[in-house]
Amino acid sequence: MSKTNESLMQRRVAAVPRGVGQIHPIFAESAKNAIVTDVEGREFIDFAGGIAVLNTGHLHPKVIAAVEAQLKKLTHTCFQVLAYEPYVELCEKINARVPGDFDKKTLLVTTGSEAVENAVKIARAATGRAGIIAFTGGYHGRTMMTLGLTGKVVPYSAGMGLMPGGIFRAQFPNELHGVSIDESIASIERIFKNDAEPRDIAAIIIEPVQGEGGFLPAPKELMKRLRALCDQHGILLIADEVQTGAGRTGTFFAMEQMGVAPDLTTFAKSIAGGFPLAGVCGKAEYMDAIAPGGLGGTYAGSPVACAAALAVLDVFEEEKLLERSQAVGERLVAGLKQIQAKHPIIGDVRALGSMIAVEVFEKGTHTPNAAAVAQVVAKGREKGLILLSCGTYGNVLRILVPLTAEDALLDKGLAIIEECFAELA
Repeated sequence: MSKTNESLMQRRVAAVPRGVGQIHPIFAESAKNAIVTDVEGREFIDFAGGIAVLNTGHLHPKVIAAVEAQLKKLTHTCFQVLAYEPYVELCEKINARVPGDFDKKTLLVTTGSEAVENAVKIARAATGRAGIIAFTGGYHGRTMMTLGLTGKVVPYSAGMGLMPGGIFRAQFPNELHGVSIDESIASIERIFKNDAEPRDIAAIIIEPVQGEGGFLPAPKELMKRLRALCDQHGILLIADEVQTGAGRTGTFFAMEQMGVAPDLTTFAKSIAGGFPLAGVCGKAEYMDAIAPGGLGGTYAGSPVACAAALAVLDVFEEEKLLERSQAVGERLVAGLKQIQAKHPIIGDVRALGSMIAVEVFEKGTHTPNAAAVAQVVAKGREKGLILLSCGTYGNVLRILVPLTAEDALLDKGLAIIEECFAELA
């Protein structure tokens, strides 16, 4: 009996908790670059990229070759027991790439949530303070501390009770929805007046481009004012680059475009081309605030994942993927704006590099239209295109296609998106 998506979905429902969501009722069998083939042999154009994990595409030959070579040497020792050079070499290269004209050190872990957890630990140890300011619409992970930082209850923390305390919420600026930079900064000042003194705040954490929140780039002016505010009060600025990092925005880290440097930077997702790896890079004196034994993890900085990440960095250089990121973004944005001109329910097309969003409203209003986006995602799947939605109201279509996708494939994806919107009319 041949496998089908339907039969595997039945097995999944019986074996896997319902809390593990699944956007598309598809089981992938294989993939190459920006094409995924399901268990029934159908091909799909991948505009999701494993949620920003596959900037170098599925199974990039150089990444796979590096992993195969590492598999013949060793797969695990636990870095805290017996170290290995790929970990150190990767930290050296990350230190050189993260923005900031100061000495840096890097900690490697396994997941984005783990990176953010450790950034908070480091900030608390470095400052002797406990409070953290995060932003509305922010997404920082699914562990308990990171759920507290994440500015969206449903579905991430619904039914789980209150998250850890000491977290305060500021407003993220969004001109489209009427929140200015001044109002965002004022919301932090209100926290200082109403909830916690500046001397109680260890860090302010922000995504340079909000991910789950709707692919909203942080204005450069906001970043400059946050940097000044942090400097004034001895607060650390944490840039959560889990989704924006590894070239998605046209620079290796999005903060390179923001005019200021954070004290700590978290990264994960595309850094290792599909292998689990994450980390925190920051000012050396802050990274050294925790005593030996206070950082690490059994699988943290796996030698296999480190080998993959070193290959990813080589691929970015050899294939000029930062320039390609800009070109992919420009091509897709131009095509999406042409679609927008024909379909007025599209209220905004925005991007930083190739981190691209299409925000959809009810016709003639600014009322979020999540239903239309859900239809486009479903119709796209039927036509062979894998898309994702996001946004506080679920009304944003997001595109995270591998940077290695060919122009012809990008155009084919755009044509499918246009068909989907046309069928909504």
